[in-house]
Parts: sequence; structure tokens; C-alpha cells
Amino acid sequence: MADEPLVLGIETSCDETGVGVVRGTTLLADAIASSVDEHARFGGVVPEVASRAHLEAMVPTIERALKEAGVSAKDLDGIAVTAGPGLAGALLVGVSAAKAYAYALGKPLYGVNHLASHICVDQLEHGALPEPTMALLVSGGHSSLLLSTDITSDVRPLGATIDDAAGEAFDKIARVLNLGFPGGPVIDRYAREGDPTAIAFPRGLTGPRDPAYDFSFSGLKTSVARWIEARRAAGEEVPVRDVAASFQEAVVDVLTRKAVRACKDEGVDHLMIGGGVAANSRLRALAQERCEAAGVRLRVPRPKLCTDNGAMVAALGAEMVARGRAASGWDLSADSSLPVTDPHVPGRHPGHRHGHGHDHVHEVAKDNLYS
Repeated sequence: MADEPLVLGIETSCDETGVGVVRGTTLLADAIASSVDEHARFGGVVPEVASRAHLEAMVPTIERALKEAGVSAKDLDGIAVTAGPGLAGALLVGVSAAKAYAYALGKPLYGVNHLASHICVDQLEHGALPEPTMALLVSGGHSSLLLSTDITSDVRPLGATIDDAAGEAFDKIARVLNLGFPGGPVIDRYAREGDPTAIAFPRGLTGPRDPAYDFSFSGLKTSVARWIEARRAAGEEVPVRDVAASFQEAVVDVLTRKAVRACKDEGVDHLMIGGGVAANSRLRALAQERCEAAGVRLRVPRPKLCTDNGAMVAALGAEMVARGRAASGWDLSADSSLPVTDPHVPGRHPGHRHGHGHDHVHEVAKDNLYS
């Protein structure tokens, strides 16, 4: 095995089939096949449609990633895959594919956590993560504040959404405004031409007695929807750009305020922001402004690495190999509610040797298909 492990990562937690190849902290390939267009007419992701799309895209996307990376499958040091959280059926496709490739290649298998992967991907952009690192993860499925002292073994949740995630709220408001799906990019685009102070929308869970680090966007979503409905009922034109800007400001205000507060309270001087909503231009700008004022260094990957992708899974897999973490067993299963406190799912059987992940099944399989 080379000093820097070569790992292929598979991500299928939602509607994108992502396959990445990483050598250490260097990104070699990031191939994605998205099924977002197939979900657009439904206004959201349909799990069965996503699962079938993953099945069709899996092998071609893996082959494309290996070709882009300029490496052979037999040269890999491990296969990493998102084991959870996510859509159960979609996760099953990825886990099954990863098992098949690991078996055929005789390589160790690493089932990793989707949220921890979103944190680890920043290593591909800005180098090794400081320990500890505060992470604000925001997407269509989760809004979380996490403290990581070791991305492979110690990730502690400080706060999370108690209802709608930030990205989910973006999708719902975009739907009310008839702007289409997904909502994040289109709201961001319209908001740039609007006034963020035009409408005073509420900031959820920001009262003195509210949980310091938890998020709630359901009340905001309802408030915006009712404001729009009232204007339409009165026969008045809805100022779409001002609504988008004011709504977006309410979301990013709460996210950044709580994230910086958590850094101060925990004595952490680095904040990493990840997840699909981290591509939002206003979130990046306000986070930078507030971090500078608080003496906190901000780390945000480029937008393509913020959304779901295979590179982030490969990055965490490479870190698992480099730190000698135990590989997963053949009993690895998809866990739609895998807690972030489990950055990876190690093997549960004595046949797995810590740090290498090879067992007798791997040894028998080495020359099966890819010799």
C-alpha cells in the first residue's frame, strides 16, 4: 500500500450517484450522475425513482471515475461507501455495489457516515482538518452543528433541526413562489436582486430560553407562505425577489449566528460549512463576515464539493485507511438513520484484523474478477 491510500468512494444517499477517487487528500476524480430532472415534476425527491436511477448509473459512473483518475480498480487500497443516513433504498444500491466491488477486488470495505463525509471533504480543498473543528452542515435533509475532534472516530452533535431542514425550507418556498425545483439555487439567484430587509420574517429558536444550537425553519416557512397567500388573496403582486431575499436572510442569519456562538462557547477557532446549502452565496458572505468579527477561521469547500458527491466519501475512506481504522464486515447494511456519532461502521467479527480490513473472504476473492 502506498503512503497515501488510494480509495474509491460511492455516495447514493439521495438523488445523485456520486463516485470519487482520492489519493490521501488529493482529489483525482469526482464523477456524478444526477437524477434531479426526473424528480422535478414531483417537486421533490421520490425515493423509488432515485433508487432505480442509482441502479442504472452505478457501473458507468464508477468506470468514468476510474478513467478520469487514471487508475485501475486493482490498484485501489479500499472501497468506501455511504452507509447512512439517507434514503433506505438509495443507500442499499450503493452499499450493495460497494460490497460487490470490494469482494471482486479483494479490497477492504468501509461503510462511512454521510454527515462525517461532508466534513471530511474540506480536506481536499484546504488540507488536513484542525482538531477540533466546528462544522455547520446544511442541506435538504439536515441542518446540524457538529464538533469533531477526530473525523474518523469522534464527532459530537451540538444541535440539529427539530423540523424542516434549511434546504427543505428553500425547496418549499420556491414551490410556493412557482420557481421550480430544486429551490436553493433559484432562491439564491432571485435574492441577489431583492432587498433582504424588505420583509421582517421570523428567526426561529433565537429567544433567550430556546435551545442554543438547535434549528427550526417550519415556522419561517409557514410565515412566508402565509405572507405570499395574503398578497395573492388581495389581488396584489408578489415581489418575488424581495420575498426570496428576506426569506434567505432569515435562514442564513440564524445559521451563522448559532454556528459562531458555538465556536465561541466551545473555544474552537475553526468553522467548516458543508452540505448543499453551503453553496448559497449569502450564507458564505455572512459567515465570512461574522467569523472575521469573532476571530474564527472559516473553511468552506467549493460549491461542487458541498453538494452530495463521491469525493467526500472517498476522502473519509482514505482517512480511515490512513489512521488504521477497522474495515466494515460483509454484514454491513444501509442505515437510514445512522447517527453522526458513528463516523464509520467497523466490522463486528473477529476475522477482521484492525487496520487492514482483510478477512478470509477477501483473500479468497482477490483474483476473482479483476486480476
